[in-house]
Amino acid sequence: MNAWAEDQMIDPNGMIQFMGDPEGALTRTLDMELNHPGPHSVGIIGRCKRFAVYAVNGEVKYVAVSEREDDPAGDDYPEDTLAEALLDAILKHKNDEL
Repeated sequence: MNAWAEDQMIDPNGMIQFMGDPEGALTRTLDMELNHPGPHSVGIIGRCKRFAVYAVNGEVKYVAVSEREDDPAGDDYPEDTLAEALLDAILKHKNDEL
């Protein structure tokens, strides 16, 4: 995770913290395990779906999952879970609160 943060030029003392889920506990708890047979057929078992979550004080306010029938892993169409989409969702949520 440190190498990924470094590659993305993330300040290790900043607001973003990279965290792994090597045993898949969080993935299963969030029901985000990719169960499509495609990745399993090439030996990828227990992979997490591509998703983004906006939470405030432990309360989930927004969840986006990048998966389509023809792209269950969300690799070809990650737009829904990229930073721009998440920031838009956060702003919309904040505006709805006003």
